Amino acid sequence: MELILLQDVEKLGFKDEIVTVKNGFGRNFLIPQGKAVLATEAARKVLEENLRQRAKKEDKIITDANTKAEAINGLTVKIVAKTIEGGKQLFGSVTSNHLADELEKMGHEVDRKFIKLNNIKSVGVYDAEIRLHREVKANLTVEVVAA
Repeated sequence: MELILLQDVEKLGFKDEIVTVKNGFGRNFLIPQGKAVLATEAARKVLEENLRQRAKKEDKIITDANTKAEAINGLTVKIVAKTIEGGKQLFGSVTSNHLADELEKMGHEVDRKFIKLNNIKSVGVYDAEIRLHREVKANLTVEVVAA
């Protein structure tokens, strides 16, 4: 079943992309949730026209995302977390929410949904990836230290 995505769907595709999915996933989840519509000929023509009109706006958005990526690339974010008695294991874990909050304190507004960060449960240095646009990604280092 071919669908046109109406919004970004993680691990499937981005908004206004034509994707092929299994019938059940499309009929039972994507379409009822308002995340996609059937890719009929009429819908494809409307999509092409919308993409053509949006191309100019997209250039500015990509330029802004590249500027933001240059500012974030190579940053080292230090996150202080509570540890268990040994000093290495964390009491809980460090998530993308913590990283988004720290970046906001540094003056970089980032949506937590677009931060790719492994589950951190011990003190150390980790890599994180932030998707600012479908074509623009930024990499940074996360240093978790004991409180």
